[in-house]
Amino acid sequence: MRRVRRLPPEELAPYLLAVPDPPAPVDWAALFGNDHPVELEVGFGKGLFLLGAALADPGTNFVGVEVERKYQLFTATRMAKRQLRNVRLACADARLFLRDCVGPASLRAVHVYFPDPWWKKRHHKRRVFTPEFAAQCERVLAPGGRLFLATDVEEYFGLMREAVAPLAGLRPAPELGSAVECRTNFERKALEGGRPVYRAVYERVVGARSVSDG
Repeated sequence: MRRVRRLPPEELAPYLLAVPDPPAPVDWAALFGNDHPVELEVGFGKGLFLLGAALADPGTNFVGVEVERKYQLFTATRMAKRQLRNVRLACADARLFLRDCVGPASLRAVHVYFPDPWWKKRHHKRRVFTPEFAAQCERVLAPGGRLFLATDVEEYFGLMREAVAPLAGLRPAPELGSAVECRTNFERKALEGGRPVYRAVYERVVGARSVSDG
């Protein structure tokens, strides 16, 4: 990982989102001090997407969830150096964070880009995108909200689409593309290596019940 100048803890603190203990839905308006729409990225890594998105769309609040503490601090440093106030970063298992800390219909978008495929069969249980996770994405998206998926692993892409397919509350969006076109480090590497990138976008159906509604 590229080294960056370490900032004092007090400069990073505004960007670090502490996971509630005991778990409880985060009040986004209280967290950001405004009622702007909120988008969440799962597994932000070095934060390239979040950085580009936050710069391009200051009227949107962005939350990143990453299991690696070093990436949380690395990305917080990138945000702090640019004084971006519309980003918060949590160090947590995204599966648990989405389930326990994100309220229903509270997000405008969920971004899942290049999740770890965990190649070995015995490690498949560690994959973040499962039918249960897809159902949580359905639950947390507001009507009209979108789920953005991208990976360079064709097999995993097929499994992600299979996980979403049974959910009545999510339908393929009429067109690809996000309000903010930003690439992750993994996407850049895939394109530079000549590997295809598989994408899908789903929209939360207005009026449809999620599977979590019973």
